Amino acid sequence: MKKIIYLLIGLVLFNWMISIAAEKDFEIRGKKLISQKPPFTLSLPSEFQLVYFSSHPDAAENSLTRSYYLMKTKERNVEEMLIVQIADKTNPQAGPISIIPLKPLEKRSYLKAKMKKGELEVDYLIQLMAWNPDAPSLQPIVKKGIIIPSRWALQGQVQFIDQGDHAVSIRYSKDVNSFGMKVSEKGDEWEKGLISGNEKKVYETFRKTFMEMIDSTKIKIQ
Repeated sequence: MKKIIYLLIGLVLFNWMISIAAEKDFEIRGKKLISQKPPFTLSLPSEFQLVYFSSHPDAAENSLTRSYYLMKTKERNVEEMLIVQIADKTNPQAGPISIIPLKPLEKRSYLKAKMKKGELEVDYLIQLMAWNPDAPSLQPIVKKGIIIPSRWALQGQVQFIDQGDHAVSIRYSKDVNSFGMKVSEKGDEWEKGLISGNEKKVYETFRKTFMEMIDSTKIKIQ
């Protein structure tokens, strides 16, 4: 019994130490995201609130991944979502850390490209996706009383690997109904090659905002 209690206490202390360290390594100041590990900054399109943080080890990758869930809400309903995941290599003797390539949805993927940021190569992708409030990763947010509507959202993803020691993945998404224009709820009308009218205007607005976010990214090479 004592061993179980000591184990639980150790687990609580371990998670507490990780949370304290995470606060020092990651910060939101107004519309600016600041990361200390790895060192990079970027300008955000809105002011976000950090709603949930988690971390989990990956023995196969010799890494620890920190996940930050940030939301912009209106009357408890999510309008914009920002998920930042940073994987840190935990074994200096291990090989370079890897990252899963971006996977576009063929019919609703609008832009997939690469960009140079100093010596680093940044991959990015813009596509239409559906928010799923039943997703396991979002349950801690739902349990806080925050409503994630089950509807279409435009999502921009950007990711890069820093010196083989850190892998960064950023996903920014916005409800298609929050742009102030009446748009279709039918996925077919958002398909690449068919998109037009207000749907096209919403996409172009989102693309411009997301590209400005990427352009603002400053990565410090250590």
